[in-house]
Amino acid sequence: MLALYYFPGNASLFPHMMLREIGAAFELRLVDRDQNVQKSPEYLKLNPNGRIPVLVDDDLVLFETAAIGLHLVDKFPEAGLAPAVGTKERAQFYKWMVHLTNTPQAEYRAWFYPYEHADDEAAVPSVKRAAERRLNHMFDVISEQLGDKTWLLGEQFSAADLFLTMLIRWGRGMPRPPGTIPNLHALAERVLARPAVQKTFEIEGIKAPFI
Repeated sequence: MLALYYFPGNASLFPHMMLREIGAAFELRLVDRDQNVQKSPEYLKLNPNGRIPVLVDDDLVLFETAAIGLHLVDKFPEAGLAPAVGTKERAQFYKWMVHLTNTPQAEYRAWFYPYEHADDEAAVPSVKRAAERRLNHMFDVISEQLGDKTWLLGEQFSAADLFLTMLIRWGRGMPRPPGTIPNLHALAERVLARPAVQKTFEIEGIKAPFI
């Protein structure tokens, strides 16, 4: 039995969208961040980092957002959320999954929680501005790589497009939201039009504006 530990709009949004795209039976288990449940002893047994999400797949307990996504594309290859193993297209898929998790997803930590990156409170605004500059550059690079393609992998929709859309959504409060970049906006809108994604947002209670 699959179970996803989640909080609305968090990094769990990505595997939640995936599970609904796949059509697999799964259980959603809310981790109430408002009550700091992700730091509870019970949750730390699942993820010692105290972060969301966690996927439980029978006796497998898995944390790290990208790892959960890669596990799901392997477990449900018939869903077509990644190209076939061993192909050049699969290598490109790996590239995007690693890039998205290591680059913009990681950088958002400094944008949302700049106080974690400064010993001096007076330095916090500077940390946030620097993170903003780096994120702007990262999304510009992604936009250049995407070009006029429909999806990150060209004509094939993949889990990487779900991942990117979540990251675009996270930046909606930035001075220059990544969703204002025309081709990123268009990709996100195509993702948001998918019935499985719409159902995910409905279940999580996420309201417009989505990006």
